[in-house]
Amino acid sequence: MAADFKTAQPVEYYRQFLKKDVRPDGRELGEIRSTIVNIGSISTAEGSALVKLGNTTVICGIKAELCTPTNDEPKKGFVVPNVDLPPLCSPRFRPGPPSEQAQVVSQFIADVLKDSKMVNHEDLCIAEGKIVWVLYCDMMCLDYDGNVIDACIISLLAALRNVALPSIEVDEETAKPKLTSSTSSTMTVQSLPVSTSFAIFDNSILIADPTNEEENLATGVVTVVTNECGELCALHKPGGSSLSESQIQECVKRSFSRGDEIRKLLDETFNSLDR
Repeated sequence: MAADFKTAQPVEYYRQFLKKDVRPDGRELGEIRSTIVNIGSISTAEGSALVKLGNTTVICGIKAELCTPTNDEPKKGFVVPNVDLPPLCSPRFRPGPPSEQAQVVSQFIADVLKDSKMVNHEDLCIAEGKIVWVLYCDMMCLDYDGNVIDACIISLLAALRNVALPSIEVDEETAKPKLTSSTSSTMTVQSLPVSTSFAIFDNSILIADPTNEEENLATGVVTVVTNECGELCALHKPGGSSLSESQIQECVKRSFSRGDEIRKLLDETFNSLDR
């Protein structure tokens, strides 16, 4: 009977739960699903990480290549993020060119990378004006159950911390790059931004870490990005229901708390690798 009611009137079905400050999956409105991080999932990549946020699963692989810097910024390398939402992760995505959602998420992550100064691009310089590193950060969703932005940013942050670049210099005689050591050095990630996303239900109720079903029923979504210095790095709200000042402040407050949780989780994960 409940299944028939959910199918016939999904919004009203959710309202019955939200009246009691709970969701159909048993979570409280502000509760976030279990988060699991696995480091070094792709052996052929310079850095990689797999993240499970509830049932949403994203894997990030980072490949490093040599390239020539721009004339305007001869000492800076490049970090190029790309998000792939293939049909295998959800029936909502179709084969062909990247979906609009994939393009929007890719651009948002590129903006977060830039605004948060997550990576010092001068650290990617090998020889000024000649050779720099470009890091291709490919995030693929393996299973989509909502809130892919948060999962992508966690996977990117973990994968960047896992990046190890070989020591290279330019041969003065041939002007070509050459390996100077068989060992690789870990890249420094200078900022640790974490995002927290919320769905807006019935134009007023905030639901943290929405599932795919909750996203489809929502009247809007908002994503807040904060860093370890207590700074607001980004606030992304693509249309939909408006939020009051107090609601925005509540989202920011919850994002700071979530950021601390994720950074602690990442530290524990990397520390366990060193043992």
